[in-house]
Amino acid sequence: MVTLELPWPPSVNHYYRHVGPRVLISREGRNYREVVANRIKAEGIKKLMGDVEVSIHLYPPDKRRRDVDNVLKCLLDTLTAGELYEDDSQIKTLHISKFEPMPPDGAVIMSIVDVAKK
Repeated sequence: MVTLELPWPPSVNHYYRHVGPRVLISREGRNYREVVANRIKAEGIKKLMGDVEVSIHLYPPDKRRRDVDNVLKCLLDTLTAGELYEDDSQIKTLHISKFEPMPPDGAVIMSIVDVAKK
Protein backbone atom coordinates (compact mmCIF):
# COMPACT_ATOMS: atom_id res chain seq x y z
CA MET A 1 0.00 0.00 0.00
CA VAL A 2 1.16 3.51 -0.84
CA THR A 3 -0.05 6.43 1.27
CA LEU A 4 0.51 10.00 0.14
CA GLU A 5 -0.32 13.27 1.85
CA LEU A 6 -0.65 15.85 -0.90
CA PRO A 7 -1.49 19.54 -1.10
CA TRP A 8 -4.97 20.56 -2.15
CA PRO A 9 -5.20 20.30 -5.97
CA PRO A 10 -6.49 22.86 -8.42
CA SER A 11 -10.11 22.25 -9.40
CA VAL A 12 -10.90 21.04 -12.90
CA ASN A 13 -11.81 24.68 -13.67
CA HIS A 14 -8.23 25.79 -12.91
CA TYR A 15 -6.41 22.67 -14.11
CA TYR A 16 -6.97 23.34 -17.82
CA ARG A 17 -6.60 26.40 -20.06
CA HIS A 18 -8.12 26.87 -23.51
CA VAL A 19 -5.73 28.42 -26.02
CA GLY A 20 -7.49 28.75 -29.33
CA PRO A 21 -8.74 25.28 -30.28
CA ARG A 22 -6.28 23.56 -27.92
CA VAL A 23 -6.79 22.54 -24.31
CA LEU A 24 -3.63 22.69 -22.20
CA ILE A 25 -2.75 22.02 -18.60
CA SER A 26 -2.53 25.38 -16.82
CA ARG A 27 0.57 26.69 -15.06
CA GLU A 28 -1.13 25.91 -11.75
CA GLY A 29 -1.79 22.35 -12.95
CA ARG A 30 1.81 21.88 -14.14
CA ASN A 31 3.13 23.16 -10.81
CA TYR A 32 0.89 20.75 -8.93
CA ARG A 33 2.08 17.85 -11.09
CA GLU A 34 5.69 18.76 -10.35
CA VAL A 35 5.10 18.88 -6.59
CA VAL A 36 3.39 15.47 -6.61
CA ALA A 37 5.99 13.87 -8.92
CA ASN A 38 8.78 15.13 -6.64
CA ARG A 39 7.02 13.68 -3.60
CA ILE A 40 6.61 10.28 -5.29
CA LYS A 41 10.29 10.27 -6.29
CA ALA A 42 11.49 11.44 -2.86
CA GLU A 43 9.60 8.60 -1.18
CA GLY A 44 11.10 6.06 -3.60
CA ILE A 45 7.73 4.67 -4.65
CA LYS A 46 7.91 2.15 -7.48
CA LYS A 47 5.38 2.31 -10.32
CA LEU A 48 2.33 0.08 -9.82
CA MET A 49 1.70 -1.96 -12.96
CA GLY A 50 -1.49 -3.87 -12.11
CA ASP A 51 -5.01 -3.01 -11.04
CA VAL A 52 -5.27 -0.64 -8.07
CA GLU A 53 -7.78 0.45 -5.47
CA VAL A 54 -7.66 4.14 -4.53
CA SER A 55 -9.01 5.77 -1.39
CA ILE A 56 -9.05 9.58 -1.20
CA HIS A 57 -9.71 11.71 1.88
CA LEU A 58 -10.28 15.37 1.04
CA TYR A 59 -9.68 18.13 3.58
CA PRO A 60 -10.64 21.39 1.82
CA PRO A 61 -8.78 24.59 2.66
CA ASP A 62 -11.97 26.38 3.76
CA LYS A 63 -15.74 26.00 4.17
CA ARG A 64 -16.71 27.00 0.62
CA ARG A 65 -18.98 24.55 -1.17
CA ARG A 66 -16.90 22.11 -3.22
CA ASP A 67 -17.85 19.16 -5.38
CA VAL A 68 -15.66 16.12 -4.75
CA ASP A 69 -15.56 15.32 -8.47
CA ASN A 70 -13.90 18.67 -9.26
CA VAL A 71 -10.58 17.50 -7.78
CA LEU A 72 -10.58 13.95 -9.16
CA LYS A 73 -9.34 14.63 -12.70
CA CYS A 74 -6.34 16.58 -11.48
CA LEU A 75 -5.46 14.10 -8.72
CA LEU A 76 -5.72 10.96 -10.82
CA ASP A 77 -3.96 12.41 -13.88
CA THR A 78 -1.22 13.81 -11.64
CA LEU A 79 -0.49 10.34 -10.26
CA THR A 80 -0.11 9.11 -13.85
CA ALA A 81 2.24 11.99 -14.68
CA GLY A 82 4.17 11.31 -11.46
CA GLU A 83 4.52 7.68 -12.56
CA LEU A 84 2.79 6.16 -9.54
CA TYR A 85 0.92 3.98 -12.02
CA GLU A 86 0.94 3.55 -15.79
CA ASP A 87 -2.54 5.00 -16.37
CA ASP A 88 -5.57 5.83 -14.26
CA SER A 89 -7.51 3.18 -16.20
CA GLN A 90 -5.80 0.75 -13.75
CA ILE A 91 -8.14 2.03 -11.02
CA LYS A 92 -10.74 -0.66 -10.40
CA THR A 93 -12.17 0.75 -7.17
CA LEU A 94 -12.30 4.39 -6.11
CA HIS A 95 -13.42 5.66 -2.70
CA ILE A 96 -13.62 9.38 -2.01
CA SER A 97 -14.66 11.16 1.18
CA LYS A 98 -14.74 14.83 2.10
CA PHE A 99 -14.04 15.92 5.66
CA GLU A 100 -14.01 19.16 7.61
CA PRO A 101 -11.72 21.90 6.26
CA MET A 102 -8.05 21.98 7.17
CA PRO A 103 -7.11 25.68 6.94
CA PRO A 104 -5.22 27.39 5.56
CA ASP A 105 -4.18 25.17 2.63
CA GLY A 106 -6.21 21.97 2.85
CA ALA A 107 -4.83 18.51 2.16
CA VAL A 108 -5.50 15.26 0.36
CA ILE A 109 -4.57 11.90 1.85
CA MET A 110 -4.55 9.07 -0.66
CA SER A 111 -4.04 5.35 -0.21
CA ILE A 112 -3.31 3.25 -3.28
CA VAL A 113 -3.37 -0.54 -3.03
CA ASP A 114 -2.10 -2.98 -5.63
CA VAL A 115 -5.13 -5.28 -5.91
CA ALA A 116 -2.97 -8.33 -6.74
CA LYS A 117 -1.07 -7.90 -3.45
CA LYS A 118 -4.14 -7.27 -1.32
